[in-house]
Amino acid sequence: MSVGITLRELFEWNQEASAFWKAHLDANPHLLDLVCDIGGASNVRDFVRHIWGVELRWNQRLAGQPVTPKEAFPTGPLDAIYDLHIQGAQLFEELLKAPDESWEETYVLDLALVPEDARKMSRRKVAGHALLHSQRHWAQLATHIRNAGFPSKFMGDLLFSRALG
Repeated sequence: MSVGITLRELFEWNQEASAFWKAHLDANPHLLDLVCDIGGASNVRDFVRHIWGVELRWNQRLAGQPVTPKEAFPTGPLDAIYDLHIQGAQLFEELLKAPDESWEETYVLDLALVPEDARKMSRRKVAGHALLHSQRHWAQLATHIRNAGFPSKFMGDLLFSRALG
């Protein structure tokens, strides 16, 4: 056993969080229309679309596939938005089959928001960023809806995950 947390374990943690939020939002659809200005969203639906859409886009980048434009993401219903996560997760499952050493290969990020001198990194760093991006946003969402009077009982901390035994 390695002392480090693996991409597989982070991925499983991410899967747990996505499954929780899909079920919670299915059971509480009124939350989707709750005003939410996190990450440029106008409501919770837009924010969740951002989270799952970004997962797909990062995994498309890592797989060397064309990146889906944000404008092409469905705006609803929730099942269609969740499909962005499913597509991204399927891609990541395939990516995880790559030899460990391939994760240390240099990846050049072609995003204008990243300074040119910071665009070279390992594929592992990009994957870790993508997985932690989602977790950070799920925590923000839990806080946001709790502050709006709708506690979710989200137990998203890694401490509570089944992914790390």
